[in-house]
Amino acid sequence: MKFVIVEQGGKQYRAAEGGTIEVDRLPNEVGETLTLEDVLLSVNDNDVLIGTPRVEGAKVQATVVDHFKGRKILVFKYRPKQRYRVKKGHRQQYTRLQIESIELE
Repeated sequence: MKFVIVEQGGKQYRAAEGGTIEVDRLPNEVGETLTLEDVLLSVNDNDVLIGTPRVEGAKVQATVVDHFKGRKILVFKYRPKQRYRVKKGHRQQYTRLQIESIELE
């Protein structure tokens, strides 16, 4: 099983060839190909490469599949005895990436 740990937008994701990952919204259009170069760890069967802090020469080719919104999060602020109530909602925007290939040097 070949997979890598990739850093994107300050968060870490486990990416395998042929799979998908959901990252925070990217400005790329649907169908565009992008390269993720911040590979922190690489596993290929029994070969494990740990980056210090990144694995040199490792790249992940990904294609933007679609953009979508996550589920709604409700934020409710309340202060008792003061008639203070604030209700807000938030939906985070995400980008789904299809992992095409993992290149290690």
